[in-house]
Order: sequence, then C-alpha cells, then structure tokens
Amino acid sequence: MKQFTDKQSFNMTGLFTLSIRLVIGWTYFSAFWRRLVLENKLNPEEAGYIGEKFNHFLPNALGIKPLIEYLVSNPDVLWWNMVAFTIIEGIVGLLIMFGFFTRLMSIGVFFLAMGILLGSGWIGTTCLDEWQIGVLGIASGFALFLSGSGYYSMDKFFMDRKYKFTETKWFSFLGSGVLPIRNLKQIVLVGALAIFALTLYTNQYFHGGVFGTLHNKSVKPKVELSDASIKNNTLEFEVFRVEGADVYGSFLIGIQLLDSNGNIVLNKNGADLSKFNLDNISNYYIAKVKPGKHSLIIPLGAKAILSMNLEGMKYAKNETYKLKLIDISGAEWEIQIEK
Repeated sequence: MKQFTDKQSFNMTGLFTLSIRLVIGWTYFSAFWRRLVLENKLNPEEAGYIGEKFNHFLPNALGIKPLIEYLVSNPDVLWWNMVAFTIIEGIVGLLIMFGFFTRLMSIGVFFLAMGILLGSGWIGTTCLDEWQIGVLGIASGFALFLSGSGYYSMDKFFMDRKYKFTETKWFSFLGSGVLPIRNLKQIVLVGALAIFALTLYTNQYFHGGVFGTLHNKSVKPKVELSDASIKNNTLEFEVFRVEGADVYGSFLIGIQLLDSNGNIVLNKNGADLSKFNLDNISNYYIAKVKPGKHSLIIPLGAKAILSMNLEGMKYAKNETYKLKLIDISGAEWEIQIEK
C-alpha cells in the first residue's frame, strides 16, 4: 500500500511540474528551432552566426573564460561545438516536453543552464536577462529531477504498460516514478540552499545585486587598451572590447596621438576610420574589429592589434606620447605610449 501511495505521490508531483517541463523544454528546443529552421545561425559566413554571439560571453565569464577563449580562437573547433551544443539543446528541450527519460533530460537542463549562467550571466542591457535565465534554469532542472514526469508524459505511458525497463532501478534515476533515495528531505534542502547560494553569489559577482553598488556591464561600451608603441614609423596598439551591449559594437569615431603638451600629432576621424585598412587589423577571435560605414566597429568580445603608418607625421622619437580613442557615445580611452 505504501509503495502505491508513493507512486501516486510522484505521479501527482510530476503533474504539478507539467507547466515547468513544457516551458523550460521549449526554451531550449526553440534555440535549435531558431538556429536551424527559422534562420541559419550556424553559418560562419552569415550575420548572426551563433559563434560570434558566444564570443560576446568572453570578457566577463565566470570560471569558464579559458574554455571560451580557446574556442573563439579556433574557428573550426568552435563551429563543431556550436553544432553539438545546438543539437543537445534541441534533444533535451524536445524530450523533456514529452516527458521522455525526464530525470536524465533534467540533468541536461541543469548543465545547459549552468553554462548560460557562468558564460553570459553578466549580459543584459535593460534587465539581468542572462543571469535570470541561468539561475531559473538551474532551479527548474533540479526540481524536474526530483519530481520526474507524472501524467501526460512518455515515462508514465511506459510505466502504465509495465514495460520491463520501467521496473529497474536505473529507470527510477533516469526516467520517472519513485525516486529511490534515502534522506530525500535533507538532500532537497541541501540542494535548494546550494542553488540559492549560487544565485546570490552570481548576482553579486556579475551585478552587485546583493550589497554595495549595483552595476550593469552591458550598458556602456568599454575598450581596454594595451601594448601601445611606436616603432619604425608605425603606431601599434591592442584593443579589447570588454563591456557594453552585445547587440551592437563600439563605434570608434576618433583615434588621436597627443604629445606631452596635449597637442594632437595624429588625428583620424570617423570617415578616416571607416576606410581603415584590413591588413592593419590583426584579430584574435571570431568577433572581429572592422571598418563600418561611418566608423571603426569593435564588437563585444573582439580583440585585435591595430597598426597605423606614421610616415610624414611630425613627431619626436624622444617625446612622451598618449594615445586616445573616442567612441560615438562620447566615451574616451587613453594609454601612454611605451618607449
């Protein structure tokens, strides 16, 4: 009688999480649907390539930055990973909507959401978009693992017909039905508190959302400058776009070289930068610094070495110079030239 009651309890619990199962399933399946059916976002040669979006995660990812940097530095490996990731999202999303091996699919939801959280939890221009998707996905995956699927699921369909595999212990862990774990209440409490702690930690790390000053790294563009030098009549420096909205680039409308008195030795405006020679741009990643119609465009996550010929310019080799970059938003970034 107790075993029957347990089965009924888990069937009802699985029924109560039906809406979560359908919504979280569509969330992941729709990524597959958008990239392969509605549009082709797996073509590296077309705008909207998912690999470039992945590159946007790089500057402020938590814990997995070396992995992201490796992938965006190796386009072929990145493409295969984006294909695999898209297929996994499609399979996990579709099967969890159908309630097919629900607990196994919920583990997939958990780790997909963890990847989103750690990689892009800092992105969101008007709200904490990616962070919310990540933490809610993790909590949903955990809840679906505990509940399994009840009525209106393939797991329940198989169990009702008493297929032999549904009576095995492994199906209880990978499918649905009574979860054969002792001290379940304690495990649920520990798991819930761990997920809540992860939520608070990432909220603070990415956004200062628990204490201190609230911040959003997706609002204003920020470009880091490094390794600026003048050698053999060539000005060379490295740019790395680390903040700002992921949906458009930093539009550079000015590059200036100033002497120690603040006099402008070299001045390139937006029209000049829109004709920047591609041979003088050495990009590191999939997201590329490139000339646009009215400016030099630096997408989020893009990193490149830029070089400019100074022949014919009046500059003293022993002078102390400063390099200034000017964004269309009015933001400016400066660095001292290395001697």
